[in-house]
Amino acid sequence: MIELDRFDRQLLRLVQQDAALTAEQLAGRVSLSPSAIQRRLKRLREQGVIARHIAVLDPAPIGRPMSFIAALQVESERADRMAALRAWIAAEPHVQQAFYVTGEADFILIVTAADAEAYEALMARLLAENANVRRYTTSVAMNVLK
Repeated sequence: MIELDRFDRQLLRLVQQDAALTAEQLAGRVSLSPSAIQRRLKRLREQGVIARHIAVLDPAPIGRPMSFIAALQVESERADRMAALRAWIAAEPHVQQAFYVTGEADFILIVTAADAEAYEALMARLLAENANVRRYTTSVAMNVLK
């Protein structure tokens, strides 16, 4: 297990909020020198704590202001049927995140859409194109907290 000190935790919290912050900007907020920040970030990347740098997109400007959480149950765990469903999920641009999980649901999808009608149409297409989906339940995200 990797030990993180308070500077590492503070640095990670800031980078999670904005990965584009420079070492100089981070140094001012963490009370370390820019070179110390760079060394720490390099170490955290090498240790796999920072897996990658990504851009978090706001779906509203591209016409998808609503977020839905879909919990899918599958009919069969057969490898070919699961692979087909996973491929559909991976290829669908409205699916922002997808998790294969334990519990009542088999998959949790974070989906963006213009409105409830567009989401319903997407899920109808999912059911039509994937006979392996037994059922799904939906929650509507009211607000993004983190």
